[in-house]
Amino acid sequence: MASVQVRHTLKDLGPVHPPNVEKRAVKPSIARHVNIQVSDPLNHEAPAILHEPRSYNATEAKGAAVVLVSGAGGGVSGPAADKLALLLSIPCIRLDYRKPARTETCVADIRATFDYLRDQYRSTHFVVVGWSFGGSPCFSVAAAEPDRVRGVATIASQTADTDGVASLSPRPLLLLHGENDRVLAPSCSKTLFNRYGTAGHREMRLFPGDDHGLTAHAPQAEKKIFAFAARCLGLENVVDRSALEQAGQDLVESRRERVREMESGHDLEGGERLF
Repeated sequence: MASVQVRHTLKDLGPVHPPNVEKRAVKPSIARHVNIQVSDPLNHEAPAILHEPRSYNATEAKGAAVVLVSGAGGGVSGPAADKLALLLSIPCIRLDYRKPARTETCVADIRATFDYLRDQYRSTHFVVVGWSFGGSPCFSVAAAEPDRVRGVATIASQTADTDGVASLSPRPLLLLHGENDRVLAPSCSKTLFNRYGTAGHREMRLFPGDDHGLTAHAPQAEKKIFAFAARCLGLENVVDRSALEQAGQDLVESRRERVREMESGHDLEGGERLF
């Protein structure tokens, strides 16, 4: 049976919380490293960071969960996971890949994560969020899992291997992109917006002057993703003004810290970069 050398191990995935989370009003979720067993010819585990709500009720959570994936080098950075788990009281996983930049294998990793969340939390429907290359497996898994994937959000997505976007409608789509992205131009998100069709809800937000990682507008992007996930998962009733304010708080506080967090989470590998 074929095997694969995992790029990152659990112990070097980086910190489980953003650097300044304790200073802010948003308390951290309960987070820990986990391995996701994937049953395919590679037969290997995908490393991940699981964020759990401080109190979990499967009925109140409505079977909802969120899976976040990164770019062509893998990686697990992002304070959005803390906010989603704590404020929506649902599990959230930041998933690394076994074979980054290979869409088919990364799709298997995401689907195995759905199964893991089903077994651990009775999760039955999901929002997937992908950065850069991550748009490709997110759209692909949405096409393969029409019952389990309730919406897709992307940050600076590529257009290669994203045919699945045409099968997403009428499920919601959120596209976020920096207008000064020099890695993948904003036209990529515009193309995806048009390919989605008109039968469902689609939204595109372009951030002026921002880069491939939205490092200048990250809190605003996290707030958009939070509200989008809540709407897709039927959890709008818990999103009051206080929750939205907390979802928009900056848990990193400086661009330098944000870049350092992405580096420690291994997001800026495999050809990924911010400029």
